[in-house]
Amino acid sequence: MHTRHPHLLEVSLKSLRPTQLTVGLAEVEQKRLSWKNLNAENRQSYLENHCFPGVLGPKDHYYIVDHHHLGLSLIEENIKTVKLIMLKDLSALNIDEFWVVMDHNQWVHPYDAKGKRCSFDAIPKKITELVDDPYRSLAGEVRQAGGFPKDQQPFAEFLWADFFRRRVPVKMIKNQPSQAVAEALQLSHSPAAAHLPGWSGQAASA
Repeated sequence: MHTRHPHLLEVSLKSLRPTQLTVGLAEVEQKRLSWKNLNAENRQSYLENHCFPGVLGPKDHYYIVDHHHLGLSLIEENIKTVKLIMLKDLSALNIDEFWVVMDHNQWVHPYDAKGKRCSFDAIPKKITELVDDPYRSLAGEVRQAGGFPKDQQPFAEFLWADFFRRRVPVKMIKNQPSQAVAEALQLSHSPAAAHLPGWSGQAASA
């Protein structure tokens, strides 16, 4: 998700289009809390240092390829504009070609809250229409707890979310969140997770 000559733009946050179907709403709330704890000066600096990577698509719509959680949290905090780094201008393509190119570049993640791949038509047109995937929140919590580092691979935490989806009961996430994080943290260091981005090997024994 890098470009040699990025174009930095100021854009309307609500006008940005997502490239995924879900977010972890618990992580969105954490980002809202972090924002609320910033003073005015730090908020400005935060926005300057958190640019949204995006692609210009058909009909001149900007599609973001990262920072969906941040985008939703800032919308809920009534932020109107953000900085966007334009990675590629694909506005000359028709919508079908656009999604093929996006998929080829790993700039889209068309999977629902059950981890099932959907058609590109299922991707919402607004960030505010993203739905909750509790496993994406779980993956975020495990990363923050040291289970795996932030990785530059596109949608890396969704890969971890799908790994946990098959191994941690959703009822545990809802009813015993601390235990769910503990189990997922242990799983994150297991050999079964070795194929995932950022896997750091088995945890040291106590």
